[in-house]
Amino acid sequence: MSQEFVMHLFREAFFTMLLLAAPVLTVSLVVGLLISVFQAATSVQEFTLTFVPKLVAVAAIIVIMLPWMMDLMVSFTTNLFAQIPALVK
Repeated sequence: MSQEFVMHLFREAFFTMLLLAAPVLTVSLVVGLLISVFQAATSVQEFTLTFVPKLVAVAAIIVIMLPWMMDLMVSFTTNLFAQIPALVK
């Protein structure tokens, strides 16, 4: 197992992790920003006002993006298992 192989493996794993987390984090960021603007405009400072919509939005985006996320994880795992014979050399 060479250093280049390990670096390639970590780079691929990191990129896959970023792709999986990006939709959830983006939706959470946008919803949080919209709620913050609403709270600043109306002077309503309620903690559940920020928590519940973010929770609903994140759950919705996970349900919507789950097939793509699963496909990405299966593809990464398949590629990882396909590279196992290269470790023996």
